[in-house]
Amino acid sequence: MTFDDGPHPTNTPRLLDILKARNIKATFFVVGSNARRYPHILRRMVAEGHEIGNHTDSHAYLTKISSDAIRRELSVTHQAIVSATGVAPRTVRPPYGAVTSEQKAWIKAEFGYPSILWSVDPEDWKRPGVSVVTSRLVSGARPGGILLAHDIHSPTIDAMPSTLDQLLAKGFRFVTVTQLISLEGRG
Repeated sequence: MTFDDGPHPTNTPRLLDILKARNIKATFFVVGSNARRYPHILRRMVAEGHEIGNHTDSHAYLTKISSDAIRRELSVTHQAIVSATGVAPRTVRPPYGAVTSEQKAWIKAEFGYPSILWSVDPEDWKRPGVSVVTSRLVSGARPGGILLAHDIHSPTIDAMPSTLDQLLAKGFRFVTVTQLISLEGRG
């Protein structure tokens, strides 16, 4: 389970409570500007065993900006995460999934980050409603899959108890992205 674009001052703590109640670990791809605003939420994420990945500083389309601009986006966010938590991010999720194979290669070479996309997108950012988000996530889930959601949207957080409970009932186990890479030998 992965969450993008946060942290959000009220939604993310509520989500962390939901995850904690189910002993589920997730990966949060944070935007640097939000990470600097709410460093205490990043500290809580790490303290509770979640992983934090880099989602750029301003949620920029990487395919539409220069290599130097990408470096700045990633470096500033990397530093914000390290400053807040003492833990360096190990992965990047390109905003919108927009990244070229050449960009993936040099980002991996320069930052050590594999680019992480997803296998299920419930399009929660379009605000389709709680039951639709749950249905899309549950019906799309497969072993080894990476589910995408956004912790900045209240309806997404409202969908999580039912979504997670249904996935647990189906026997799914939740791991962080780097744990998944390790389990599957990907990366």
